[in-house]
Amino acid sequence: MAHLPTDTDYFTSFDGTRIAWRELGAGRPVVLIHGYFSTAEVNWIKYGHAAAIAARGFRVIMPDLRGHGASDRPHDIAAYPPDALMRDGMALIAHLGLTDYDLGGYSLGGRTTMRMLVNGATPRRAMLSGMGLTGILQTSGRGEYFRNILTNLGSFERGTNEWMTEAFLKTTKGDPVALLNVLATFVDTPRSALANIDVPVAVITGAEDDDNGSGAALADALPNAVFREIPGGHMSAVAKPELGQAIADFLSS
Repeated sequence: MAHLPTDTDYFTSFDGTRIAWRELGAGRPVVLIHGYFSTAEVNWIKYGHAAAIAARGFRVIMPDLRGHGASDRPHDIAAYPPDALMRDGMALIAHLGLTDYDLGGYSLGGRTTMRMLVNGATPRRAMLSGMGLTGILQTSGRGEYFRNILTNLGSFERGTNEWMTEAFLKTTKGDPVALLNVLATFVDTPRSALANIDVPVAVITGAEDDDNGSGAALADALPNAVFREIPGGHMSAVAKPELGQAIADFLSS
């Protein structure tokens, strides 16, 4: 098993956008999708989650979403049609020829995972972290929160949630124009569609994280889901080892 992530690889997605991904480990493939403003490096590699999962016998595949990280970050709004992130995820799975795999994500990555599930993705197991029921059913609320930040950079009082989110944007060297365009890709998932997901799902949420609604309520809305609570809020749970451990435990069970 490799102990360090591979160099960045690229593929061309459904509309010509170049999407980057990295890998760690060998064994059963699991595709993990990062959150908004983040990258594969920050979300999965920096805090040891990818290493913890790889150590349990998994090939951890971590794309950068379009508009993020090493993937293309076009400024043309036409490059961000509804469900573009879902289609990129499906295109990556097809590109890698994955037929027996696991799938999951954090925050926007969790929502992207859900969009993939309701659009025909067939992983053995799925994991939704940093995501609650409201964030699946009604994407506009969080979208407006981020739109406010991206259009008012530099104006927030120190210590506020908005100020901390902007500070995170700076650490990931995010492109505000591209990220604003990413908001156009958000698509609500109707509650009725959740009832049709028969894949075993783990909903893993920080005890103080209600940014996207209730994780427990999301698990209750799915026919074959378990809920796991870990320490932290939305911005802090991703930095705690319990996140990687919970994912590894679920995928290995």
